[in-house]
Amino acid sequence: MEEAMNKRRLGHSGLVVSEICMGTMTFGEQCDEAMSFRIMDKAYDHGIDFFDAAEMYPVPPSAQKFGITEEIVGRWLKTKPRETVIVASKITGPGHGWFVPPVRHGMTTLDRHHIIRAAEASLKRLQTDYLDLYQTHWPDHGMAYEEVLTALTELVQAGKVRVLGCSNETTWGLTKSLWAADVHGLNRYETVQNNFSLINRRCENELAQACRQERVSLLPYSPLAGGVLTGKYNGDIYPPGARFTAYFEQGQERQKKMAQRFVNERSLEATKRYATIAEELGMSVATLATAWSKQHDYVASTIIGATHIDQMADTLKAADIVLDEATLALIDEVEGALPNSFGEDGLRQL
Repeated sequence: MEEAMNKRRLGHSGLVVSEICMGTMTFGEQCDEAMSFRIMDKAYDHGIDFFDAAEMYPVPPSAQKFGITEEIVGRWLKTKPRETVIVASKITGPGHGWFVPPVRHGMTTLDRHHIIRAAEASLKRLQTDYLDLYQTHWPDHGMAYEEVLTALTELVQAGKVRVLGCSNETTWGLTKSLWAADVHGLNRYETVQNNFSLINRRCENELAQACRQERVSLLPYSPLAGGVLTGKYNGDIYPPGARFTAYFEQGQERQKKMAQRFVNERSLEATKRYATIAEELGMSVATLATAWSKQHDYVASTIIGATHIDQMADTLKAADIVLDEATLALIDEVEGALPNSFGEDGLRQL
């Protein structure tokens, strides 16, 4: 690593990570292996030591390509001292829940059978004998949390996983899991990875309090709202190759609904207003949005993404930026005028 970056602890655990994390869901789909290596090298050289993957990646998920992202990360990982990289991955959530994933023929569950097999397969693809952070990609609110945590705790006790986390979780689900861990003497979730951005500030409500009081670290993903905050969709433009362009044109019903949550009249108007704030500060909206995300006290590391190395400059600039109170107030004014421009994300139906 050529540069240092501020670090923060993951929950109660002994793991401390760079306050910016490199997401990998584009690797193997929107960017090839060579570009993926360049992106990871640039992140590593700028002090990022935290890399987040998932067995289901790349996105959009497909039966033909699931697992490719982990394979790419695994080959890159061999070029670095293993101890210098904090590797996170995720087990796919239940196939009868949020959507039917193209993993294990759509029959995924969060029972011991699937958790152990999924973890072993991820370790093989990543070419490592342990994961620093292992997360459930989305929950099953019909299962007993102690059943899920028992299997995950077994992985920790076997030395195959260091820290546990969850993703796309509700406040109720997080607190219920913490209760189950306490009552049954199991390892708890130290992190929760949820969608959080200037146009989706729902985490600031109940989840923020739970994270603060229970010392669970939020790992925000999509700080640029899937690219919406870059302004590329403004003016009724749908750039070729962009994720939400593909979702609108070729996506399944769930993906089209997701695109509509991100790209709508309110979110685009909010983006224009944030662009004005950023311009007055002499920075891009990407820099502003990433800096804002990582400035929350319950956030450990903000997950950025890229399809090309050139996209990283603005988000990496946020590493050294602390927004002043006047700027935060201007941002809050936009949220007050256009509250919850993101809309419902479907988590409450899990």
